[in-house]
Amino acid sequence: MTALEEPLGHRFRHATLIERALTHASADAARSNERLEFLGDRVLGLVIAEKLHALYPDDAEGVLALKLNALVRRETCAAVAEAAGLSQHLILASAEAGSGGRQKSAILAGACEAVIAALYLDGGMKAARNFVERYWAGAIAALTADMRDAKTALQEWAQARKGFDRAAPVYRQTARLGPDHAPLFTVAVEVPGEEPASGEGRSKREAEQAAAKAMLVRLGKWNA
Repeated sequence: MTALEEPLGHRFRHATLIERALTHASADAARSNERLEFLGDRVLGLVIAEKLHALYPDDAEGVLALKLNALVRRETCAAVAEAAGLSQHLILASAEAGSGGRQKSAILAGACEAVIAALYLDGGMKAARNFVERYWAGAIAALTADMRDAKTALQEWAQARKGFDRAAPVYRQTARLGPDHAPLFTVAVEVPGEEPASGEGRSKREAEQAAAKAMLVRLGKWNA
């Protein structure tokens, strides 16, 4: 507990809260972190929304929503869990741990949200806000003016071209390597009239984004 309190920036009065926040359903379905995950998701959303509202006074609602979605998505929460050292403290069933559960983005993201809820319940909004502001600072600083993801940008470009039938990009998985707990996907994207492009990622979604970005970079529509 002491080793975890320092990176979390909070000394817990109720140790059972943080213990439950780190308990995956595979270890104890009745006392898993799923309810805390539900609450933490809402607390995280509020803290990030407040931060964005203050930092970007000229942004329209739609732009703020895109930035919010980028900051609260699974990949971002999983990265924070890794940065805060949560993976080594996860309470998992031996089978889940043996299959690479400590590296699974869904488990890490859920634990991150549950820990935010535990901080909120034990120390109030201040404790939760301090954690979020500390570990989301880099992601907030990396936000760009155009918050469209690569797949959205490629689809809009493809469907706006003249002389083509407005066909949407088509994505095909071309390879899958590695063990089940740490797969590496390769995906190719095809657009009529253009050479295919490919990308890799730890999930199909990540690989599709990488492929779309590769094509946009080649077309000069995305900064590498």
